[in-house]
Amino acid sequence: MAQVEATTQREITAGPDDVFDALADYKNVRPTLLPEHFSEYEVREGGDGEGTLVHWKLQATSKRIRDCLLEVTEPTEGELVEKDRNSTMLTTWRVTPGSAEGTARVTVTTTWSGATGIGGFFERTFAPKGLARIYDEVLARLARHMEQSAK
Repeated sequence: MAQVEATTQREITAGPDDVFDALADYKNVRPTLLPEHFSEYEVREGGDGEGTLVHWKLQATSKRIRDCLLEVTEPTEGELVEKDRNSTMLTTWRVTPGSAEGTARVTVTTTWSGATGIGGFFERTFAPKGLARIYDEVLARLARHMEQSAK
């Protein structure tokens, strides 16, 4: 199986610590950031960063729905890692200082072991772009949340 990777990033007008805290808040903030591709959202343990266990269904296409049960860790400062117990999917959120003072750069990278054969070819070709679009929407919602929180 080939490794498949989708990455996207966005610069957000807010301090890195504030952005990280918002992303790590799986109880209150994270559900408000998720577009229609996510359903059945439920925090099962924790809810604030490290030690959180969260469930959702991710509908990447009309036919492809992943049932995700994610364990959240914080292996390094400014990093949230969501490891899916139901698959090889691993999503890493990195929050670093942005290009200007008072901004943060958020990078989201998702990897998984892809299918083989012709199905794997199409997965490696199209899935990263589709998943990046989904996470672009999450990051846009995060930016709006941070702007509204600053008011």
